[in-house]
Amino acid sequence: MGAGASFNPASDIPNLTGRIILVTGGSAGLGKQTIQYLAAHSPSRIYLAARTPSKAESAIASIREAVPDAPVEYLPLDLTSFSSIADAARAFKEKEKRLDILINNAGVMAMPYSLTKEGYEIQFGTNHMGHALLTKLLLPVLLETAKEPGADVRIVNLSSMGHWGAPSGGIIWDQKVLEQQYTFRRYGQSKLANVLFTKELAARYPQITSVAVHPGVIITDLYVSFRANPISKIGLWVYQLLTPILPGHFKDAKGGALTQTWAATVPKERLENGAFYRPVGIKMSGSRYAQDAGLAKKLWEWTEAEFQKHGY
Repeated sequence: MGAGASFNPASDIPNLTGRIILVTGGSAGLGKQTIQYLAAHSPSRIYLAARTPSKAESAIASIREAVPDAPVEYLPLDLTSFSSIADAARAFKEKEKRLDILINNAGVMAMPYSLTKEGYEIQFGTNHMGHALLTKLLLPVLLETAKEPGADVRIVNLSSMGHWGAPSGGIIWDQKVLEQQYTFRRYGQSKLANVLFTKELAARYPQITSVAVHPGVIITDLYVSFRANPISKIGLWVYQLLTPILPGHFKDAKGGALTQTWAATVPKERLENGAFYRPVGIKMSGSRYAQDAGLAKKLWEWTEAEFQKHGY
């Protein structure tokens, strides 16, 4: 699969003085580890966006055990609720006038079929719709920051090699029809949407560097849904057997968080706007659907139309 970039967060992350960072899903796993890596390099503030206050406060306490002066602040965010997303964006903009790095890290996987508050399949609604709305509402701040001399504004969207598992045609727009798809097909669609959304972000807002990443293969809290039923358990066992031969196989979140941290901090000239990277820092083309510019445009326009239906 080719050798990845050498990346040591302790020595390779530059000084982040003055930077404002927001990481979704920061209370556990890759998000928490990413925040810990970044916090050690003197950013002005990192917002840990997550749904559960107790888990967020516990994560902040844990991060500060490793980085005592970590400037981390909790931002309440439920990606399954448009009103919660709007509240989070409003709360952020009341406190900050700039945003240098947005890491859309949170996600769900292999969930039983259910709908978000606005009626989207839970994986597509959380992984794509929730992050797309958060990004839309924060874009004015990102764009203002990008106007500053020497600005280096980035959006890092967590996708997956699992996007290859998207259903025929790439995206099934009817959220009720998605119930007929196996959970991994629904997950694949949500991760394909992350790649397509990134490409369209880069095309529409070239002053911001937007990339999608596959973090690698590790077993984190994301896999809790596998324990819900016997079929998923079998899937998990097979997945665990395969992980040692899959690209970016890591034993824990310390390795899994490397690529998104790399993408957020590596010198900008080493990134291609709109590209998809696997561990660590290897550019990939992705599936044929992921390379479909027409599908990326259609997803963007469909997503915008859905937001307008709900007043966003």
